[in-house]
Amino acid sequence: MDRTGIEKNYLPLTETTYYIMMSLIEPMHGYGIMQNVEEITEGRVILAPGTLYGALSKLQEEGLITMVEGSEQEDGRRKNYCLTDSGRTVLKLEYERLKQMIQDSKYIIEKMGGEQ
Repeated sequence: MDRTGIEKNYLPLTETTYYIMMSLIEPMHGYGIMQNVEEITEGRVILAPGTLYGALSKLQEEGLITMVEGSEQEDGRRKNYCLTDSGRTVLKLEYERLKQMIQDSKYIIEKMGGEQ
């Protein structure tokens, strides 16, 4: 899928999806993702288990993340996930989109007396 197709199909990401995907640049299990997102956002975003596992399921269906082979423990818990190549591309494109939004608004914010 080309860049335009990816942007049309996946962007913009929700805030929680963006943070979940950022957490998965290396394999991580669900509880670790929840802790990582809370740490990255300094407690501003706290994921409920239902939100997290719904998002993981959707991201897996879309091929943006995958379960790490052999990560499931004997009790069926602690499944580790990581980004696929497509997921990495989507994450990078979302970062570029957000960065462009900041750049686009910089002049207006400064004109309003905001950050210099």
